[in-house]
Amino acid sequence: MELELNRTHLTGYDTVLDTTVFQEETLETIVPDACPDILRLVDTQGKILLKSKTALDGQVTLTGTARLTVLYLPDGGTGPCRLEVNIPFNITAEEKRIRTGCLVTAVPRVSGADTRTMNPRKVVTRVEIAVGVKVFTAGAASLCTGVSAVDGTVEQLMEAHQPTCIAAVQEKQISFEDDLNIPAGRPAAEELINSRVELSCHESKIIGSKLIFKGEAVVQLLYRPTSGGLDAADFTLPFSQIAEVAGVGEDGICKVEMSLTGAEFVLGGDGRTVSASLSMLAQAIVREERSVELLADTYSTCCPVRAERVPYDYQVCQTEGTGRQMVREAIETGLQIKSVVDAYCTLGQTTQNREGSQLRLTAQVGVTAVCMTEEADYCAISRGFEVNCAVDVPEDCICLFSCQSGDLIATPMADGVEVRFPLDFPYLCLRDTHATVVRDVSVENEADSDPGRRPSVVLRVLDEGERLWDVAKRYRVRMEDIRYKGKEENKPVEKGDKLIL
Repeated sequence: MELELNRTHLTGYDTVLDTTVFQEETLETIVPDACPDILRLVDTQGKILLKSKTALDGQVTLTGTARLTVLYLPDGGTGPCRLEVNIPFNITAEEKRIRTGCLVTAVPRVSGADTRTMNPRKVVTRVEIAVGVKVFTAGAASLCTGVSAVDGTVEQLMEAHQPTCIAAVQEKQISFEDDLNIPAGRPAAEELINSRVELSCHESKIIGSKLIFKGEAVVQLLYRPTSGGLDAADFTLPFSQIAEVAGVGEDGICKVEMSLTGAEFVLGGDGRTVSASLSMLAQAIVREERSVELLADTYSTCCPVRAERVPYDYQVCQTEGTGRQMVREAIETGLQIKSVVDAYCTLGQTTQNREGSQLRLTAQVGVTAVCMTEEADYCAISRGFEVNCAVDVPEDCICLFSCQSGDLIATPMADGVEVRFPLDFPYLCLRDTHATVVRDVSVENEADSDPGRRPSVVLRVLDEGERLWDVAKRYRVRMEDIRYKGKEENKPVEKGDKLIL
């Protein structure tokens, strides 16, 4: 007897690395001759510009620059000054399954920064860099969807599966320029002191072979007005982009992460216009649920057949959502705060812990407020704390999540500053699913194919955990030829039922 296997090929990507890498970098910097001596440091903050991401055998390498701004008060009392420090970084993560040419996504951020003076003309700046990195390798699973025989004596047990596969990993470089106008209610700028850029993607969908995603770049500028002191202005720059994604259905689950690759801000001569030039990398991961019916077992009614059965493990998307925690904290100081001129949030490590039917998602958060005191002096006050968010995640699921902060509001209070902001925890829950499928089928010794060597009638009782399929396969008969003694037709077969073969 000749057997022919029918196969399907599921293509996609396997995740070989999903982690957050932390690295600390330091750099000594000489204050340029054009800048005054440092009397007192106020604050250090910055952004990460991603340059490259490369996968080689056994490791992934990420390079870029931490662009930091050191805010200080000069010796001579001429008002707050800035010192720009650029610290290059080279970060590696090792994993033996990584191969040259694997696809990489990377989202870097500053998780902390500070500066100390060695003398009025020399400083040492330290930055803590956190990079969320994922590495994917392309793969294809060859799966058996059935078996056929010329004489039609093969019985098949088919099972339906709906694996959630990573169907596409796509990226697109985005660049745009715009003129930002300082609002009429705020003073004109004499000098830009610092800039922050927060990127987010809040909508994505697939139409045909196109991935359409929308988001925004929130730009926060700290500047010195012509009247002196410090002031700030915020701008929201929306963007809408299209990327090619082939072979993905329109019901795919899209997650688009943004990384900043370049940012330049130039103040115009009128003091009210700022020319902004931004470059960013959009990195899309698309998951898709696929339906497939696979051969779980087989036998022949005319001869012995050996089915080679192997494990088939995959993941199924259970749920996705966003947990939100509203944060309200007080940062106390012994100073009397007159106003808050700038405030920002940094994110450190994130963890998850099971608590019964819920999963507790945790993020280490740092908040800094740059303030003016009642004595017209400037200072920065900071506080670190832990934020927890409970989400309903079934116990048999794994949870992939990230963390992002929303608009931060900082207001003076007695002996300090009160900060309020939302912290969002977008998450995706996947359940590991295990099955057994047929990989190959072969015909065994034909000597046993003589029906005369088998009993003409078999009477037996269905055992605990035994299926009708198991009985039919053992005696090499069709399931529809098995009769039930003393049982009504179309009733499900149960333990103890008497079977006639």
